[in-house]
Amino acid sequence: MRDKRRIIPVILSGGAGTRLWPMSRPENPKQLLALTAEETMLQLTVQRTRDSRLFEAPLIVANLAHADAIEAQLSKIGIVPESLILEPLGRNTAPAIALAALASNDRSAPLLVMPSDHVIADVGAFHAAIDTALPLVNDGWLVTFGIAPDKPETGYGYIRIGDAIAAGVHRVERFVEKPDRRSAELMLAEGGHAWNGGIFLFRADTYLAALAEHAPDMLAAAQRAMAEGERTARRIQPHAGHFAESPSDSIDYAVMEKAERVAVVPVAMGWSDLGSWDALHAISTCDGEGNVCEGNAIVIDSHNCLIRSDGPRVAIVGVDDLIVVASGNDILILPRGRSQDVKKVTQELEERAK
Repeated sequence: MRDKRRIIPVILSGGAGTRLWPMSRPENPKQLLALTAEETMLQLTVQRTRDSRLFEAPLIVANLAHADAIEAQLSKIGIVPESLILEPLGRNTAPAIALAALASNDRSAPLLVMPSDHVIADVGAFHAAIDTALPLVNDGWLVTFGIAPDKPETGYGYIRIGDAIAAGVHRVERFVEKPDRRSAELMLAEGGHAWNGGIFLFRADTYLAALAEHAPDMLAAAQRAMAEGERTARRIQPHAGHFAESPSDSIDYAVMEKAERVAVVPVAMGWSDLGSWDALHAISTCDGEGNVCEGNAIVIDSHNCLIRSDGPRVAIVGVDDLIVVASGNDILILPRGRSQDVKKVTQELEERAK
């Protein structure tokens, strides 16, 4: 790293992870699950910034209901966070990051903002991209990391890569909404586009200044919530009433699409947002028949399936391209390639619960 000031990791852990139902649920979301390794997604995320020569202790922004579980998981890997900022309710990523920026002890320090439930296979490439971005960050730029696309994915937003600012760093020409299939194919064929992976690097004061310009009501609500919140040991609980006054918006809409000095560092680092059971199958080690079999499961004469159970024994025979996930009293069965439709199940469950 070119700058002696250490980076403060800001890890966003407020998501419900319902796309991986039935194993991931609001009370035990995917970031708290071990899906790709023995460690949970949260533990793996924290460990990417474990080098104390480069990184400060992390700031974790999380759901109040998950506080004990998060502290227990971090303790198991010997991590003590600088603070655990406990959102009283979800207001999307921009207000969550505002809380972390306000909690930072050094407003001129770089903040590395990361979701807690993504996969990064090549941590070395990730650190190299951070190193590339730091000179611009220290000069007041807001930097995002553009993931090298390898297929016409319709589930991600895209970044149109603009002119080079420095070696390996480009101005963001524009952000592109999640496209339809044809638009994604055209962007992939054209080149010059990257997936928006939702990972950012900027100084705390730069972000707060951008909020003051582009989302002043959000900044004011976050400031009031922090000023009148409760602090006990390492836990910070922002004032619920004041935080509820904040507009609910993502950092992309609230800041990144409006600010002038926004840059992107394109990087290939084996990234996945692990946003579906299909995505888990794609990054997992398969057997000779293309199957991924985890937990209490048996697969016979079947191909290209993902079978996972943390409870009842599940056996499949003579089927192809199937996803079967059993957890507790719930079992999910659907064709491989349609795991985004899990949201239809969770929506139906919400309706039935009313």
